[in-house]
Amino acid sequence: MQSIIDNIMQTLPHIFDPLGDHLILAGGAFFVSILIAFPLAIICIYNKKLAFIIVNFANLVQAVPSFAVVAIVVPFLGIGFTPAIIAIILRALLPIIKNTYIGLSSIDKKLVEFSHGLGLTDWQILINVRIPNAYPAIFAGLKFAFILANGIAIITAFIGSGGYGDMIFMNINRNLIAVFLYILPVIIIAIFVDILLSVIEKRISPSIS
Repeated sequence: MQSIIDNIMQTLPHIFDPLGDHLILAGGAFFVSILIAFPLAIICIYNKKLAFIIVNFANLVQAVPSFAVVAIVVPFLGIGFTPAIIAIILRALLPIIKNTYIGLSSIDKKLVEFSHGLGLTDWQILINVRIPNAYPAIFAGLKFAFILANGIAIITAFIGSGGYGDMIFMNINRNLIAVFLYILPVIIIAIFVDILLSVIEKRISPSIS
């Protein structure tokens, strides 16, 4: 028992050492994924051929294990921090594109036609009609994308990304208590972001009276 306590006390001061790298990996890649995915999803609304290609590609890639996505990046980009971020982006942006497109394109056509009848442009309809009604699908995609980014940020330690993955895999065969302690911040980050996105969705969603 004393050895366990000593182990915990030795590890605790260091559990936030990899936090910066992990936040850049998971958070940075997630943010870039949003910047790429949203414009693509909007373009897909008005280009059905592109929508067909991207949605089917998203379905295909989502079936590929995350570790395989990381491994595929290595022959083209090598190893290190930057290839790791790119691998995370490739994995995270697809659910955002797919869910955003589905949400934006699932709006009742009569509502869109009615909006056109009121004199609204396509851009005004997108901002005032499509996006507000697509919030549930959009935020579901964002939550899933961050779960992927947060998890793959650990897997990318195999290609030299650093972060919590390094500490977890370094201790996995010799110090399970350290592994547990290093996983805790990753779990807390995932829960925090999920709650944050839920709060944002609730705040900006149109109220129904």
